[in-house]
Amino acid sequence: MQSTVVEPFEIGPMGKKEQESDSSRSSRSSSPSASSSSGFGDEGWNGKIIEKIESRIQNKDCFFSLEFFPPRTRAGATNLVSRFDRIKCGQPLFVDITWHPGGMPGGDEPTSSMMIASAALNYCGLDAMLHLTCAGQTKQHIRKHLIKAKLKGIKNILALRGDPVGDDQWKPTEGGIGYGSDLVRFIRDEFGDYFGICVAGYPTGHPDCSSYEEDLQHLKEKVDAGADFIITQLFFTAEVFLKFVRDCRNVGILCPIIPGIFPIQAYNSLRQLTKLSKLEVPEEIMSTVLAIKDNDEAIRNYGVHQCVQLCKQLLESQEVFGLHLYTLNREVACTEILSQLGLWQSAPDTSTPRRLPWKQTANHSRRTCEEVRPIFWASRPNSYIHRTLDWAEYPNGRWGNSSSPAFSELTSHYLFYLQSKSKPSELSEMWLPELNSVQDVFDVFECYITGKPNKIGKKVTKLPWNDEELAAETTYLTDKLAILNRNGLLTINSQPNVNSAPSSDQVVGWGKPDGYVYQKAYLELFINCSRLAKLEEVLKEYPRVNYHIVNQKGNVNLSNCGQKPIAVTWGVFPGCEIIQPTVVDPVSFQIWKDEAFELWLARWGHIYEEGSKSAEILRHIYENYYLVNLVDNDFVKGNVLFDLLLKVIS
Repeated sequence: MQSTVVEPFEIGPMGKKEQESDSSRSSRSSSPSASSSSGFGDEGWNGKIIEKIESRIQNKDCFFSLEFFPPRTRAGATNLVSRFDRIKCGQPLFVDITWHPGGMPGGDEPTSSMMIASAALNYCGLDAMLHLTCAGQTKQHIRKHLIKAKLKGIKNILALRGDPVGDDQWKPTEGGIGYGSDLVRFIRDEFGDYFGICVAGYPTGHPDCSSYEEDLQHLKEKVDAGADFIITQLFFTAEVFLKFVRDCRNVGILCPIIPGIFPIQAYNSLRQLTKLSKLEVPEEIMSTVLAIKDNDEAIRNYGVHQCVQLCKQLLESQEVFGLHLYTLNREVACTEILSQLGLWQSAPDTSTPRRLPWKQTANHSRRTCEEVRPIFWASRPNSYIHRTLDWAEYPNGRWGNSSSPAFSELTSHYLFYLQSKSKPSELSEMWLPELNSVQDVFDVFECYITGKPNKIGKKVTKLPWNDEELAAETTYLTDKLAILNRNGLLTINSQPNVNSAPSSDQVVGWGKPDGYVYQKAYLELFINCSRLAKLEEVLKEYPRVNYHIVNQKGNVNLSNCGQKPIAVTWGVFPGCEIIQPTVVDPVSFQIWKDEAFELWLARWGHIYEEGSKSAEILRHIYENYYLVNLVDNDFVKGNVLFDLLLKVIS
């Protein structure tokens, strides 16, 4: 992808530069995931959060998780998903998404609980747990929701009785499920061990229970029915939680119990939440909040301080290793709390190489063995995941038969998890409010590469084909890329040649330790049809270069690589086969070209009025430019692709 363009590696061959028995819990938690030819599969990890929790507790390694609720609007859903990408950098163990009975939580709308959880899992790489309540639902409805969750790869459910919509008193639903323990049992009876199941605990007792002791017995029933772990409702003092844990152990509840932490961020949210949970706030806390209730900043600062002190006491007890924070979709205070506790990862972790050189999903039930992708979607991984979501299996080890891939249709630009993270007004400023000529387009591409402001003084941090800023390593080839784009060779994807770089290298490294990675130089660009003859002529001078040239209509299809895929990235690692994670596949390129061309109109052209001069300039490019990919097969001698293209523009 554009962000991984670096100088060729000059490296020699050696490199330099509800309670159950222990046995039944084990059988549920450790079923192996599908194996992979490279040995890179997450051995033993089958997507259930309980496995990670138990591993962290066993190693006394502290962790945290975050709770979110579905936004009410499509724009809010897009915003939340873009924040998930940032949140992932903080390394939460998982996120969970609440179930809102009044808003069609199991539907296909962007604001549904199901779709938000699926987006977090499949497109943001976050392990996600979906809340599911049985209040007001029949068994048929609940079964339908669980089947849908399974199809989307969701493997973790927080099973709750839930509350009725509005202020109605709770009552059983005809043909439904009465209590949380019954819901857990139903999930186990219907789906066996597929789902990891969490249940709620109440450190001061459920408000509908006649006594604290009775509520403990109900909690034990939920665990005995098959729940894997417990997350508690909020509380305000460490001793309340620690006493609750001791009491649970005394009645035979032995599964992990994670404290639910509520950062006080506003007076009204505190009052509303305590009203719903019927929880009594300690006088010391309430009097402090009341004194500053009209000062949002003061309340937030107090809430952070109070929460940090509470969490420190819990972690210092050596009884607690995980914290579950209720964000109320305002994660700023939560990240501050976690930073003060030393749990938030403030910068990307570069100490551990990437498992593979492209963004991975957290869908462990569907894509566990996936190891190979066409390079064309390197900068649009969410689009690739969406268009291959229905595949019965994913390639591992080799791409396989080029005639087999069946990508879904290109009708997805509107989907909230594929939209740009920037507002339309921001995109308009980056890509210019008005285009006067194709040279303006060239300048936008050049500004993206160089980091220089465009002609109205705005920095271009993304293009339709790449919604992310360029990585720092791109500066190694800034001058060469700038020359190409300045002259109308519009690059959208590139890769340097690499000869035996250590897998631990922070620029191009990936895979297991003590391995070596290799890459063929790759470049993908749009070129004006008037330069096609010159490009064909120059290509004859470079027999080691494979090329594929197509236009939007599909009636031009020039290639010297046949129908077989070309491996452009591979790695050699101890104890496993060579893996080839990216390929240039001629058949997939024909699929990708439709998407690549469509982005000119659907993403960039969309910001202009139809029929305007700006829109017509982009349509001219859409109709008259060719999409070209080039592979330099000699990864040892160096990259000749820039020399080749400089001859085209000379």
